[in-house]
Amino acid sequence: MSHPRTTIDPIAQLMLDHDHVLQQLASLRRATRSLETSGVSNDQLRKIRTALSFIEEEVRVHNRSEEEALFPVLERYVEGPTQVMRQEHKVLRSEVRKLQRVVSRLEGRTSDASALRTLAEVSQSVVQLFVNHIHKENQILFPLVQRFLTKDALREVARRMV
Repeated sequence: MSHPRTTIDPIAQLMLDHDHVLQQLASLRRATRSLETSGVSNDQLRKIRTALSFIEEEVRVHNRSEEEALFPVLERYVEGPTQVMRQEHKVLRSEVRKLQRVVSRLEGRTSDASALRTLAEVSQSVVQLFVNHIHKENQILFPLVQRFLTKDALREVARRMV
């Protein structure tokens, strides 16, 4: 997602971003499971931090594109779905921050069963929330966008995303 946003089809770009996030979520899930079964390892913590860094930085840019470029244009036609997505963005940011705190708590410790359980729970929550959110956008919101927005409106969204 750290590529230039020059695509003419903003929906295709946003869906590509989703694919990249899903890859990082899979990495997060694998690393978390490894920590659960094998205990704390610097390698797995590094993988979790890498996934979290991607999610924190790149998803922030992605969400800003949605909230500042796509949603205002779509809201000319319909508001409900964008309000739901904005609220989910807030919840996702909060859960990612919570996960970052748990990872920080584990760093430098070889065994902290409570922190590992919390990591597993919060990581699972983050993954599930993101997967559900992405599904809603890909299967509900984006088809709605394609149905309501004209080519000119989509061009406007693309210009706003750059």
